[in-house]
Amino acid sequence: MAKKAMQILQLLFFMLIPLASSQGSRPGYDDWQTAHATFYGGSDATGTMGGACGYGNLYSQGYGTRTAALSTALFNSGLSCGACYQLRCNDDPKWCLHGDITVTATNLCPPNLALSNDNGGWCNPPLEHFDLAEPAFLQIAEYRAGIVPVLFRRVPCVKKGGIRFTINGHSYFNLVLITNVGGAGDVQSVSIKWSRTGWQPMSRNWGQNWQSNSYLNGQTLSFKITTSDGATLIHNNVVPAGWQFGQTFEGGQF
Repeated sequence: MAKKAMQILQLLFFMLIPLASSQGSRPGYDDWQTAHATFYGGSDATGTMGGACGYGNLYSQGYGTRTAALSTALFNSGLSCGACYQLRCNDDPKWCLHGDITVTATNLCPPNLALSNDNGGWCNPPLEHFDLAEPAFLQIAEYRAGIVPVLFRRVPCVKKGGIRFTINGHSYFNLVLITNVGGAGDVQSVSIKWSRTGWQPMSRNWGQNWQSNSYLNGQTLSFKITTSDGATLIHNNVVPAGWQFGQTFEGGQF
């Protein structure tokens, strides 16, 4: 009996090893890395609205003031839009505050090649840098610090409500802005299906605006989105046939 119990325990042990390895190997999700952080946008973060991800009004979109503009090394040409990062001030006791903060990537911090990487060119390649909305920065560091060293890591995004699809553009040029994405947060590919077709891939125009050049007017629309962790979610018939350009529709959530 004891020998059989030992064999069962050994079997369970070897079954759990791959599971633990796969969970711990998610790139960036578990390992802290070093970077620096600054801030922009004013005390109410109004200067952070718009941005290279295309989210527009970050208040109405649900992102609020816990947002960040990423340096080129992190921005990944816009594919990192929507990703969430946990940050804490590191190794600067004069300026650091205790605790950490989770922010969503909503903008690009452009390089300034006229300045050196250690004197104003904080977002120059290959530096990994976070330009935080001012209210977010003030949760981890003193205002007078200006720039502080930080530890950061990717974390899953937790969002209220479902993923939102805003249809812009015009006939034969449909731009679908995808916002409020939970889980990995950063959409990597999108497919669309309407009343008379199967799934068709969409191309990323800029930020998180995805494009279809098909005539979609008057048709029920479905979307299939995949994030950087490989998770895929299908939103069947999330947009009714009577939709109009400029409208937003809410689907499920990761």
